[in-house]
Amino acid sequence: MSDAPYRYPFQVRLHDTDAAGVLFFGHLFRHVHDAYESLMADLGFPLHELIRNGAAPGAAALPVTHAEASYRRPIHQGDRIEVLVTVADVRRRSFALDYSFNDREGHTRATARTVHVLTGVDTGLVLPEDLRRALTGHEDATDGSPTPSD
Repeated sequence: MSDAPYRYPFQVRLHDTDAAGVLFFGHLFRHVHDAYESLMADLGFPLHELIRNGAAPGAAALPVTHAEASYRRPIHQGDRIEVLVTVADVRRRSFALDYSFNDREGHTRATARTVHVLTGVDTGLVLPEDLRRALTGHEDATDGSPTPSD
């Protein structure tokens, strides 16, 4: 795979919604993480292996250090949503992902961003080159917004 954006479809389930019948705000991040986990597996970096083996020599993990979301239109139970994932930024030891939650008509219902930072005891950690190459295949060349972490 090499073209942006990565596509992750899902259908909103009843347990995703609140008493008003719309996607509970916190559950948006569950779907963000599901899309991230699917992207990483398709890139050849399944999270269960990164957790077990480390993301790089001397690294412990790639935790989310920043997350934000904007809700634009309600998302209801039964809606079929496609999450479009693009790589907003790749830095020395971190990367940022943007997520767009689109309905069947192409309307954006919500957007989100996560920043992942390579952590460990070694202060000179850098993202592995093969991970960097895999991520750059999904970069969004039009987005120049800064990320909150290096």
